[in-house]
Amino acid sequence: MLAYRNIFTLWLLLLLHVSGSAKRLNMFGRGRNPVLQEGDVRLFGGVSEGRVEIYHEGKWGTVCDDGWDMAEAQVVCRQLHFPRAKSVVIGKNYGKVSGPIWLDDLTCKGTETYLSTCAFTSWGTTDCTHKEDVGVICETSGTNATNSDSLHSLDHSISLSDERGQIFDSGNGCDFLITVQSDTGNKHEDGTPELVGTTICVHKLIFSQFPLFNASEGIANITVSQSCQPHFTSFIRYIYTRKIDVAFSSVQCLHWMAYRFGVMELMEDTGRMFSKILPEDSLFHTQVSLYEYAVETGDFVLEEICLQYLAWNFQNLTSSPAWTQLSVELLRSLLLRSDLVVPDEYDLLQTVESWITEKGSSTSLKTQADLLRLIRFPLIPAESLYGLEFNSSLYSTHKNIYQENSLKAFQFNVLLFSNLVSNPKFNAEDDIYRPRIYTAEPWSTAMTTTSDSYYNTQYSYHYDQAASKSFTTPVHSSLIFQHNQISWEANILKNQNECSNRGVTCKSFPMARLSTGSVPQQKNILFRNRLLLMCQGKYICQVQDFKENLAYIVENGTQVVAYPCPDDQYTYHFVVRPEYV
Repeated sequence: MLAYRNIFTLWLLLLLHVSGSAKRLNMFGRGRNPVLQEGDVRLFGGVSEGRVEIYHEGKWGTVCDDGWDMAEAQVVCRQLHFPRAKSVVIGKNYGKVSGPIWLDDLTCKGTETYLSTCAFTSWGTTDCTHKEDVGVICETSGTNATNSDSLHSLDHSISLSDERGQIFDSGNGCDFLITVQSDTGNKHEDGTPELVGTTICVHKLIFSQFPLFNASEGIANITVSQSCQPHFTSFIRYIYTRKIDVAFSSVQCLHWMAYRFGVMELMEDTGRMFSKILPEDSLFHTQVSLYEYAVETGDFVLEEICLQYLAWNFQNLTSSPAWTQLSVELLRSLLLRSDLVVPDEYDLLQTVESWITEKGSSTSLKTQADLLRLIRFPLIPAESLYGLEFNSSLYSTHKNIYQENSLKAFQFNVLLFSNLVSNPKFNAEDDIYRPRIYTAEPWSTAMTTTSDSYYNTQYSYHYDQAASKSFTTPVHSSLIFQHNQISWEANILKNQNECSNRGVTCKSFPMARLSTGSVPQQKNILFRNRLLLMCQGKYICQVQDFKENLAYIVENGTQVVAYPCPDDQYTYHFVVRPEYV
């Protein structure tokens, strides 16, 4: 009778669990909900991460990334019933999109319940393309990890998790054996490896949800060879409860087991924890290895975390021991990104040329050509363009590529964008006309609020103690605007008095401000400026855009940095990025 009651309870719990999961999927816009409401939102490409889409007039459409920060992301994640937003994703391709761009120039306070109640111009009014569709990553847990080996609690439960945990702990009614074995490294007298193992009795009804366990009818047990044996019981218990405490000493094992058995939500959340350890390896072996591991396991969240760190810290990467060992695929992925932080495009070209030269005959001419085509020649400074034929080590080998792209670059430098658009061969949406994050003068200036004052030759950044700095840039990088200057004022505002003196309302401190008193006469030039936070002068831990000339370092009492920075010791790099639209 007791066994029958346990089995009945198990069926009831599973039924409630499945129905709860289906309801939650509908909340996220990924379930088959037949009744869509005006203003519904969804994340296309994932459950807790994806391209932001909104439902209007019977059609799903996207949202432009202009001015997006954590306030807008918080509204999206709140509407989707996540606890909070983790970050905004700019420039990532989440898959094919053909619908309208419904929203642009969106301004949210961060407290709205629905994205459609935020301020915006009007539905469908935009100057953006789908390459500027915004994405967000939402938090699925309530506790932030730290760099120590403290526990990080992941809670994916909906209800009844404690009861399911009790069923697992008791073992009552279990009908499926999982044996996990690991090699001790020793050998028996006959030369065979010595194995240690653990056998866990589970309920086939629950594990049938995960086909990779092979818990099908007629099979009573499986044996798994697993080097992560010490963490296997915790992993199995998570399948019952959807709760687990993860330490950094166990995160890789749990991530791998989640991948191995198709427990995708656990894989994604443990994958995000790796961002806490990326800054620790100045030689970049960890970051590159983790990227390759992410590709192998198909963890797109972890892959993006690694790519973003490598893109922001590209200059450090190129001077590290890992640089010459970089795979073609990883280098190509980095060259495709607009958030690549480099002094200028010519410096990037020289770096890629040196990588190709170092590889020698191991890199085919076709591969070399494919990489060189990813250089954005029109954005190479004009003075460097003139010397390409004499200064580029690969010019004679790939003469056609250099000549073809140099012609596009010269046209871009001496013709107005409106004239170029009229040319049927000109594609205004081509990435070669979109700037990356260029830190060379005159496009960048840097400030620190600490007492340190030094000069970093690698990035050409000047540091000082001032909380305010003025500098000038051309209106645009093309040659026709070189004498048309625009003045900028960069500020780090640390208290309400400093904000009030500049007529600014600050929600938190410190806050960065980058403003100009002049407006370019060319209406098709838009400034997509960025704030770079460099941690202790060593690595970039955050890149933010400016919304209404402001960028917050702390949002709603939470640090917004993507990668940890001990003691929050930042140097602030202001980067001006003019772009044709």
